[in-house]
Amino acid sequence: MICEHSSNVMNAPRDEAFDRLVSSGFPTRKVERYKYTDIQALFAPNYGLNLNRLEIPVDPYKAFSCDVPNLSTSLYFVVNDVFYTKMQAKAHLPEGVIVGSLKDFATTEYYNQLAGKANDAVTDLNTMLTQDGLYVYVPKGVKTDRAIQVINILRSDVDLMVNRRVLIIVEAQAEIKMLFCDHAADDRNFLTTQVIEAYVGENASLDLYCLEETHYKNVRVSNVYINQERDSRVTHNVITLHNGTTRNKLDLTFAGEGAECACYGCVIADKQQHVDNNTLIIHKAPHCTSNELYKYVLDDKATGAFAGRVLVEHGAQKTTSQMTNQNLTATKEARMYTQPMLEIYADDVKCAHGSTVGQLNDAALFYMRQRGISEQEARVLLQQAFINEVFDKMELTPLRDRLHYLVEKRFRGELNKCEGCMLCK
Repeated sequence: MICEHSSNVMNAPRDEAFDRLVSSGFPTRKVERYKYTDIQALFAPNYGLNLNRLEIPVDPYKAFSCDVPNLSTSLYFVVNDVFYTKMQAKAHLPEGVIVGSLKDFATTEYYNQLAGKANDAVTDLNTMLTQDGLYVYVPKGVKTDRAIQVINILRSDVDLMVNRRVLIIVEAQAEIKMLFCDHAADDRNFLTTQVIEAYVGENASLDLYCLEETHYKNVRVSNVYINQERDSRVTHNVITLHNGTTRNKLDLTFAGEGAECACYGCVIADKQQHVDNNTLIIHKAPHCTSNELYKYVLDDKATGAFAGRVLVEHGAQKTTSQMTNQNLTATKEARMYTQPMLEIYADDVKCAHGSTVGQLNDAALFYMRQRGISEQEARVLLQQAFINEVFDKMELTPLRDRLHYLVEKRFRGELNKCEGCMLCK
C-alpha cells in the first residue's frame, strides 16, 4: 500500500531503512544526541496513517490568506505530507525552477543520499513510511526574485502521524529563499516526522526559514541535512512560537572550500512545552566559516535544550567558527539544558563557543518601573529586546517585521492562532 501511492525512487530505500530501524530501535536518552528528548515516549501512542492517500477536504488559500501579509512570495501548500496540486499555477517562478510533488520529480542521484547515511532512527522511519513531499530545483545561475513560501497544514479528524519529506537542489551560482510555516488546523494529536535534504552547489545561496505555529497537542521531529560545495552560502533559521514537543536536528557539512553558513534559532515556550535543538556542523574543507546563535525564552514549566557540536576535521585549516546559546528562564520551574561543543583536529583555526542561562535583569526592571512602566509590561519589553537579535539578522524584511509583531503578541499571551484563520474556528 505504501509503495502503490509513491514512486520507484522513493520506494527503493524503504527495505534498507526498515532493516536499520529494526536493528537499532528508537534511541534512548543514553544516546548522546537524544539525551534531552525521550524519543521512545513520543512514538509510543497510537496514531492513524493515511497510507491510502484519502483526500482530506481543505481550501488552504482561503484558510491561510492572512499568514505573513505583505510578503510577496510564490505560495505552495503541503497538506499533512501530500503536495497540494490544486491552483499551484498562481505561483510565478523563473524559467527552469521546479517546485512540485516529490514523488513526481525525485531522482536517485539526490534522494536519500544525505539522509540515508545519517544512521538516525527517526530518519529511517521517515524513509520507510513517506509517500510524497516537496521537491525544489533551481538550475545553474538562476536567482529567484520571490521567496518560496510553503505552508505545511496538519489536518485530520483523528489522531494522525504525518511523514513529510523535502528535497532541495540549488545548482552552482543559483540563489533561492524558502520559508516553511507549520500550522495545525484541527484540535487533534499530531505526530510529524520531517526530513529535509538540501544540496547547495558551488557559489550558490540558500536561505531557509522554518516557522512553527501549531498547538500543545503537536509533536514534531524534524531532521535537516545540508551539503555545501565551494564558496556556497547557507542561512538556516528555525523559529518556534507555538508547539507541544519539538525536536529539531541540523546536520550541515562543508564539502568545499570557502563556504559559509549562519544558523539562527529562536524559541519561546511556556506551560509544559518542550523544545530541543541539536546541531552538528562538519568542517571537511579549509577556509570555511560557521556562525550559530540560538536564543530561548522559557516561562512556566517549559523545558528547553540546545546541543551544538562543531567538528573540524584534519586538513580543514583556516576554519572560523562561533557558537552562541543564550537563554532566559522566567520562572524557577523552567528548565534549560545547554551543551556547546568543539571537536578540532586542525591546528590553524579560530573557533569559540559560549552559553548563558539567566533571568531578567532586576536593575533594568527596577529602572523601567521607576518610569511608570508596569512590571508585566517591563518584562515583555525586555524579553522582546532579548529575542529580537535573532530576527534582526533576517534578510526578508517583511518576514522580520511580521515576526516582531507575532513575538510581541506571543509574550502578551494573545497568539493562539492566526487572526482570521478559517480552519481553526
